[in-house]
Amino acid sequence: MTSSSKRKEESHLLNGGVKQSTWSKAFNSNAVWEEKDEFLDVIYWLRQIIAIILGVIWGVAPLKGFLGIAIFCIINAGVLYVYFSSFQQIDEEEYGGTWELTKEGFMTSFALFLVPPFVFAWKPKMFQISRWTASFSRSSPVLLQLPFSLCLSSPR
Repeated sequence: MTSSSKRKEESHLLNGGVKQSTWSKAFNSNAVWEEKDEFLDVIYWLRQIIAIILGVIWGVAPLKGFLGIAIFCIINAGVLYVYFSSFQQIDEEEYGGTWELTKEGFMTSFALFLVPPFVFAWKPKMFQISRWTASFSRSSPVLLQLPFSLCLSSPR
């Protein structure tokens, strides 16, 4: 009997035959994962949560360029490596090796990580534009309508 099947049997007996939810297993050390896809989904969604949190931090404390991206990659991969190798203590070879678990959902999380810094970078500029248009519209409302009338007019 392999160690993973022993762990499954022991876990089933400890829970009284009741199946645990995925998220309760995700936060319990040495949880038993009956289905491979269930653990990969947890890895995927934890990576997305980490990306949003780091994206907001990078947006507030503006870390830019290669250094910001490199630090994100190191933290994102490192936290999840520690999670599945030390906290969950799973057999990486069951899931295709360490590299497969490390890259699970990485590109999606990278794209998600890039969104909050753009929001934080655009926010002050949007307020400046709205203040400019508000002051401009009070002084000459006809000039604001000019671009719209040019778009709607037919070519001659």
